[in-house]
Amino acid sequence: MRVSVSWLREYVDLPADLPTGDLEQALVDLGIEVDSVVDLRETVTGSLVVGEVLEIEELTGFKKPIRFVRVDVGAANGTGEPQEIVCGARNFAVGDRVVVILPGGELPGGFTIGARKTYGRDSNGMICSAKELGIGDDHSGIMVLPEQSPAKPGDDARPVVGLDDVVLELEITPDRGYALSLRGLARELSHALGVPFRDPALAPAPGATAEPAYPVDVRDTVGCDRFAARLVRGVDPTAASPEWMRRRLTTAGIRSISLPVDITNYVMLELGQPMHAFDADRIAGPLVVRRAEPGEKLTTLDGVERVLAPEDMVICDDSGPISLAAVMGGETSEVVADTTSVLFEAAHWDPVMVGRTARRHKLFSEAAKRWERGVDPALPLVALERAVRLLTEHGGGVAGDEILDVDNVRPRTPVTLPADLPSRRIGVDYPPARVVALLEQVGCTVAQGADRLSEDPGAVGVAAGAGVALTVTPPSWRPDLTDPADLVEEVVRLDGYDRVPSVLPVAPAGRGLTWQQRRRRAVARSLAERGYVEVLAHPFVSAELPDLLGLPADDPRRPAVRLANPLSDEEPLLRTTLLGPLLGILKRNLGRGHRDLALYEIGAVFHPRPGAGSPPAMGVDRRPTDAEFAAADAVVPDQPRHVAAVLTGEIELSGWWGAGRAAGWADAVEAGRTVLAAAGVPDERVEVRAAAYAPWHPGRCAELLVDGTVVGHAGELHPTVVAALELPRRTSALELNLDLLPAPPVLPAPAVSGFPPALIDVALVLDESVPAAQVQQALVEGAGELLEDVRLFDVYASEQLGAGRRSLAYKLTFRAPDRTLTVEEAVAARDAAVAVAAERFGATLRGA
Repeated sequence: MRVSVSWLREYVDLPADLPTGDLEQALVDLGIEVDSVVDLRETVTGSLVVGEVLEIEELTGFKKPIRFVRVDVGAANGTGEPQEIVCGARNFAVGDRVVVILPGGELPGGFTIGARKTYGRDSNGMICSAKELGIGDDHSGIMVLPEQSPAKPGDDARPVVGLDDVVLELEITPDRGYALSLRGLARELSHALGVPFRDPALAPAPGATAEPAYPVDVRDTVGCDRFAARLVRGVDPTAASPEWMRRRLTTAGIRSISLPVDITNYVMLELGQPMHAFDADRIAGPLVVRRAEPGEKLTTLDGVERVLAPEDMVICDDSGPISLAAVMGGETSEVVADTTSVLFEAAHWDPVMVGRTARRHKLFSEAAKRWERGVDPALPLVALERAVRLLTEHGGGVAGDEILDVDNVRPRTPVTLPADLPSRRIGVDYPPARVVALLEQVGCTVAQGADRLSEDPGAVGVAAGAGVALTVTPPSWRPDLTDPADLVEEVVRLDGYDRVPSVLPVAPAGRGLTWQQRRRRAVARSLAERGYVEVLAHPFVSAELPDLLGLPADDPRRPAVRLANPLSDEEPLLRTTLLGPLLGILKRNLGRGHRDLALYEIGAVFHPRPGAGSPPAMGVDRRPTDAEFAAADAVVPDQPRHVAAVLTGEIELSGWWGAGRAAGWADAVEAGRTVLAAAGVPDERVEVRAAAYAPWHPGRCAELLVDGTVVGHAGELHPTVVAALELPRRTSALELNLDLLPAPPVLPAPAVSGFPPALIDVALVLDESVPAAQVQQALVEGAGELLEDVRLFDVYASEQLGAGRRSLAYKLTFRAPDRTLTVEEAVAARDAAVAVAAERFGATLRGA
């Protein structure tokens, strides 16, 4: 919002010598964001004067119309001779007074004006438009001063065009709709600076009459709880808006249209009450205020035909909708060049309805911006009186005595506020008397409870207000004040945020990270150390993802939680597996030229609870009960924490040093083992075996078990999944449920033996369907306590071994903690290990 300080001074007695920096700080202290403070006197330097057009010569032979103009600028040019200027604008004539900047001056943006030869003529200066002066957006023509302007040629043009003012550009937060008006800003500044405030809304205004100004039927008192109107006849259609009004509208960024329309915009800026002006002679029959019917259409003032929704409020006559209520009027009833009868409408509309209508039709008008933030319902009659007076004063006409006012506004609900609540919430001592004074300054009506308020202005401390209950009725212009917390915010805001000390709370002694936090960090670190890159994916997925991943119809990962207000209609569900979003990130990086990728994520998945309904409604006026907490928790989805990784391309890069190695299913399985080891799960409790589980390839999928419980899967993705997601062949993935892993045990410090190890290799021939991990487990069980380590180092298959057979070679390390092992002891332990493998899987020693 842009507003001039000179306009503000009409309602608040700002000190004449108030520095702009102090004014800006006062607004910031009130919680109003200041985008800029512009002293217009400093935006244009040099000689900016009023000139009178003496002669105009039309230059021909150029691609566009060009004029050679002689302008009387008085003695401002030092000679008194007419100033010769080349100009391309055509909206002025001989005798008009214009704004001229002489050579040596500088316009906003650093545009320096000089004397130069152009179009074959000497041009000494420039005739300016509003946009070139930085006081408006109109660049269609130069500024022509009104005939009644007392300015003479050679006078300084700055006061004439409003360049002797200071302009504030403010960013008003959605909860402070009242500040989108001069009335609201002036009241705020009076609080901050301690100066008198004159409320323009207190101007006397006549009430409703028995005979309405125009027949109106309000059929929806929820969408429109107040509708007022007055009629002015005999208006001069040629009457122009006064210069001061047009200048103020231009400063605010609103284009001047016509006197009746300009008045509605002016009153909106002044009071904060949006209005609309109808041409009464173009209305057919009585007005009806109602919700739109499905399929109804309305052509708004911007020339767009709009299909209305049943939630939209419309104003209708016998021909149908003529205005999209609170957002934009219609073409059929707008004020036109020959309008002589003006019907002013000032109403109060439902903010929720206006906000949804504006977004639905993408019509973010100045009126809609104010309505969705809240408008004072007490303003309609005052705004009508102000608009009628301005119109009859500047456009003639006679205002009718009839006044329509359909008033269904409900009184404000009082709020009970413990007087010591601001002190308890903010940590600053606010005596009850101070709390009352500040709330009354806001405009609230405050009634105290049975206890007596302290009369001592120096009484401080929480005890001073303990037990005192204040009944606070917010003013009509503050719809945002509905709860005790809102009132507390007003107290601290007006008393000064700078009085709130910046004290950091003392952190209680902690116990460090929990074992779950340490586990997650260890898992992340272990994957990162092996070349995986961590990513953070959005937890939102599409409804088609289960089909793309090939999940069976009865798969528990298919049911998903649907968001009530998703960021995207294409992804309305919460993920039940990390793989969907993670594979999406993989695909995105592939599309950007990366080929060798290893990504991982640690995050929650969401599984809906069977039979969960809607959460109970809980207010903010009290702490929820245990039963309400339990009812709310019953509908919260289960959120186990998973870790997932995906690989494609080369896991070992090729280069001048030699050939690389492509990532495969075994790397995904090894990543799973890495995660389990980092999570503190001993290797002897881990089992890896073949499985068939979507979205993995049945022949290249492994399930990982801890103590017999499946905790995840790893391997190569199914070809159909890879094709559906447009990923490279052989893309592999891992996903584990970290919450299924047992808590890591307290491990004793490892004992280091000083005796040498005995190293023995064994190669076992057995059926290729037997998992290598199960063979290794059999060797561990058979070898006994002397076995220190076992590692698979070779897998071999050939025709000599037989069809469906393979050789698994293991390196066994034996060591005793108290002696050097003999050859006989080591061989006996090896034979015992092989015997168990032979008994379980029919394994034989290769070459035996």
